Amino acid sequence: MAQGGLSEDEQRAIREHIERLRQEHRDLDVAIEALMASGAADRLQLQRLKKRKLALRDRLKRLEDELTPDIIA
Repeated sequence: MAQGGLSEDEQRAIREHIERLRQEHRDLDVAIEALMASGAADRLQLQRLKKRKLALRDRLKRLEDELTPDIIA
């Protein structure tokens, strides 16, 4: 067992999932910028994309925390 009681396979799976979520986060960034640059930004669609991006960021943070060992000082 490695960090946080996770096996190396579990850690690898989490890292792969994190990378997929990071890519989705970057893709949302591009979509938001394109929508805003078009000038015809649908406010509701823009709001939904931003909300999804924030949810991804929160999920990424939780997954990254799973990989970080607890340090008791």
